Amino acid sequence: MSTVAESAYVTSKGQVVVPARLRRKFGIKAGTRLNFTEANGNIVIQPVTREFIDSFCGLFKTKPGDKSAVQELLDDRAKERAQEDRKIAGDRRKS
Repeated sequence: MSTVAESAYVTSKGQVVVPARLRRKFGIKAGTRLNFTEANGNIVIQPVTREFIDSFCGLFKTKPGDKSAVQELLDDRAKERAQEDRKIAGDRRKS
C-alpha cells in the first residue's frame, strides 16, 4: 500500500476541499457523503459510495434456510411472551 500525502485548508466554516485527484480516484461528487473516523490518533475520511455500501450488503445476508437476526429476535420474544402468559395464567388460578 503506497501513501501519497495531499493537503488542504479548513475554512472558517469548517469546510475542506478534497483534492481533485482524490475526488476523481474515489468517485466523490457533489452530494457524496463522507464518513469521518478517528483511528489511532488520525482522522480517516471515507466516501460513502455505491461500492462502499455494496461491500457491507453481504454482511447482512443469510444463507438459504437460516433465519435473519431480526427473525431470531422476533421468535425469541414470542417464546418469552408465551412463557409470561403461562405464568400469569398460573398465578390467576392460584388466587
